[in-house]
Amino acid sequence: MEDKDVIRSLAALAHELRLLIFRALVVTGPQGLTPGTMATHLAVPAATLSFHLKELMQAGLVTQERQGRNLIYRASFAHMGALLAYLGAHCCQGQPGAALRASPACCTP
Repeated sequence: MEDKDVIRSLAALAHELRLLIFRALVVTGPQGLTPGTMATHLAVPAATLSFHLKELMQAGLVTQERQGRNLIYRASFAHMGALLAYLGAHCCQGQPGAALRASPACCTP
């Protein structure tokens, strides 16, 4: 994963509603959700939801698939895994476990 992809993904998740949408898709798992279901459960207007789904898709965090007349949105677990791997690999001089130990020397220049 390149730096620009990481920045785009983190920027997309830095919005409260987009984070909520992404979390709903992660919790739902591989079956995904239709926009109508998301709009109802999240109490978000369809146009607003559409805008934020587009942003998440452009960041690679969400995929879209047509099933008959429905669009199904899913969290991209592969992208999420790559993002987490990138963040872990570039933390604490290549020792991501150090961050969990909360060492004061971790992640400081």
